[in-house]
Amino acid sequence: MNKTELIDKVAQATDLNKASAMRTVEAVFNIIANSLRNGDAVTLSGFGTFSIGNRAARTGRNPRTGEAIAIAASKNPRFKAGKGLKDAVN
Repeated sequence: MNKTELIDKVAQATDLNKASAMRTVEAVFNIIANSLRNGDAVTLSGFGTFSIGNRAARTGRNPRTGEAIAIAASKNPRFKAGKGLKDAVN
């Protein structure tokens, strides 16, 4: 399912028009992203937890030349599925 299909499903499930459903989905995505940007975890009971993980700086290799390159430290979003989601899938 892609974003457009998700918006269509939200519109059908909530009796909203597609424009309202799109604004709703966009708002949820933006709120989660802004919370993660501020360093806060987002926990949705029964669904899962979005959090930020830190990756340390490291040395990598250019596969073409074999030359060592420095890879900067970065922050990456993470998601851990909750029990309700795990049960729904299994």
